Amino acid sequence: MRYVIGIDLGTSSVKLLLVDQNGLVCNEVSKDYPLIHKQSGYSEQNPDLWVEKTIEALRELLQQFKGDSQQIEGMSFSGQMHGLVLVDQEGKLLRNAILWNDTRTTEQCEEIYEMAGKERILMLAKNPALEGFTLPKLLWVKEHEPEIYRQIAHFMLPKDYLRYRLTGTISSELSDAAGTLLLDISKKIWSKEICESVGVDLAICPPLVKSDSFIGNITDEIAQRTGLPVTAKVFAGGADNACGAVGAGILKDGMTLCSIGTSGVILSYETASGKDYEGRVHYFNHAKENAYYAMGVTLSAGHSLDWYRRIFAGSRSFQELLSGIEGVPAGANGLLFTPYLVGERTPHADSNIRASFIGMDTSHSLPDFTRAILEGITFSLNESLSILRDSGKSITSIVSIGGGAKNSAWLQMQADIFDAEVSKLANEQGPGMGAAMLAAVGCGWFHSLEECAEVFIKTSEVYRPNEENVRKYKELFAIYQQVYSQTKSINDQLAAYRN
Repeated sequence: MRYVIGIDLGTSSVKLLLVDQNGLVCNEVSKDYPLIHKQSGYSEQNPDLWVEKTIEALRELLQQFKGDSQQIEGMSFSGQMHGLVLVDQEGKLLRNAILWNDTRTTEQCEEIYEMAGKERILMLAKNPALEGFTLPKLLWVKEHEPEIYRQIAHFMLPKDYLRYRLTGTISSELSDAAGTLLLDISKKIWSKEICESVGVDLAICPPLVKSDSFIGNITDEIAQRTGLPVTAKVFAGGADNACGAVGAGILKDGMTLCSIGTSGVILSYETASGKDYEGRVHYFNHAKENAYYAMGVTLSAGHSLDWYRRIFAGSRSFQELLSGIEGVPAGANGLLFTPYLVGERTPHADSNIRASFIGMDTSHSLPDFTRAILEGITFSLNESLSILRDSGKSITSIVSIGGGAKNSAWLQMQADIFDAEVSKLANEQGPGMGAAMLAAVGCGWFHSLEECAEVFIKTSEVYRPNEENVRKYKELFAIYQQVYSQTKSINDQLAAYRN
């Protein structure tokens, strides 16, 4: 038997999957690492921890492996998007990584429009200037940490830095580079025009490669520390959402994905490089060659549920917390939740907005609040779906992955709110499986990702909309959409009082 490893570098942990030629996950290992929150709106991590925890996980994976290590032929990566990693001429780290959920760069986003023009940014990068993207972070360092900025030889994205440390080769991969605001999405090159407009030296942008590109082999040091053979091939990989799409089989026009992790996304496959959503949703290069995807983002999806459990649910597990929601009717007995815990991305690019419970009264119990949390997350995702549908896309079926696919009541809720069939995968492993599939194709097991998907991906359950709940949720969704506009001014005023 032959094997590949999919490495998913997430926001809170790195997860490794050992996958065989039949798409069977033979083992998985996960290692956690902390976030660094110096003050409100700041979110950083130490990239060296990504490397050390990945090496630990690889070593553990190899220690538990009963076969010949030479049978492990390759590996590839999925990674959290947008994070800024800076290295000097010797490839040494210059500071902690500034992550995707960091919102300190509102002023830099405004400066980007002033320097480059909003229309040109949308035309070239296909996305608006938002705090989460890489370029505003780079300009923040330039303004606030000029000594560090002067030492930059390259910026990298998180999984690209990890790959560099395993191979010694610096490069950036297209589906991740698409989230920097520096890539010409259509031409698949770094935009000289954007760089010159905002005063960024094009030379610090690393060489670009495709998602399935062979980068090289692991270094002798990594082989010695992990037990992997030095012959193990390393392939570029993709952004977490692109790999999530690959791992869910979103590889044909019209196919749509709902992914709920720390953040949540609605992602739909696109074939054309020139599609214009006017910045209302993201538009990125896919991990599949010559393909794209449109995507809306809810910043606090699973994060909202995790926050709620920690603050309000004591020692209850997620399973215990969700066990009573089937008995609560659609609408949570008149209770609404908006999941704006760290601001929002789609459709409201707003770093000041914060979450709300609306309609609380003394009759509400814990299951009511829990259902309201899940409905609020799903309503937020439905806003992205509505944008895609309003543009003319027909979306009647959706593949659900991540935390939202682990509970049958939540899956039915998605079918009812989205008014679409929602499928659960038999072997859902999220972006890590997509990374493993890129490695499998790179190693020559399959001629294409589509061929690989036929073997690796199976559907286990399909949830169909309940007509009565669809009607109720359409009414409730219209109410939900009013909350943002009616709380925006209040949250803007409260911003000065946050720590």
